[in-house]
Amino acid sequence: MAWTVLLLGLLAYGSGVDSQTVVTQEPLQSVSPGGTVTLTCGLSSGSVSTGYYPSWYQQTPGRSPRMLIYSTNYRPSGVPSRFSGSISGNKAALTITGAQPEDEADYYCALYMGSYTSTLMQTHGEVQPKPPHMHRMAQP
Repeated sequence: MAWTVLLLGLLAYGSGVDSQTVVTQEPLQSVSPGGTVTLTCGLSSGSVSTGYYPSWYQQTPGRSPRMLIYSTNYRPSGVPSRFSGSISGNKAALTITGAQPEDEADYYCALYMGSYTSTLMQTHGEVQPKPPHMHRMAQP
């Protein structure tokens, strides 16, 4: 039975970055158990590079976001090796290899865009204020 991996989009604002710059993500991805899926994170203008220190987060219902990847391709302790990060073309990418049912979640990225980055989570066309625990989460 197929299950769905949901992905949240982000709007990003940072010092030195045009206020209209948008972090773009696919609204929805799905994968079958054991399959591989790649989620991407781009910019509405310009390319994502390692200098943006892309990080990826997973959130399941009722739980706080969990960092999966930081600084493009580093995994915090305890994150399974099936999660990997990279730069693909002009976007940051999160690949889940051998997806498990427990990987069904919301996924989102954060990019470092200066001394301070504020984020808003956009889901289903509605923009919601960032949770307090995500304050300055994109700092390297």
